Amino acid sequence: MAQHDAGKKDLTVREAGHKGGERTAETHGHDFYEKIGRKGGEHTAESHGHEFYEEIGKKGGEIGGPKGGQKVHELIEEAKRARGEK
Repeated sequence: MAQHDAGKKDLTVREAGHKGGERTAETHGHDFYEKIGRKGGEHTAESHGHEFYEEIGKKGGEIGGPKGGQKVHELIEEAKRARGEK
């Protein structure tokens, strides 16, 4: 087992994660988060498809109330009309 340095306190998992997140933000900046967010979104779209986004949009509407869900529903319906569906 590793020895702890005198004077250093053990971090909880939450504290360590927070500290790591702050350090990542300092070293990488806004563009890094934008890039990984886009990459993650593209991968999710490829692996789950259009129906997945419909489903999470419905779930988001249930949790977030009618306002958020209604907007997602309207956007989905607009996209379907543009594609000639429904």
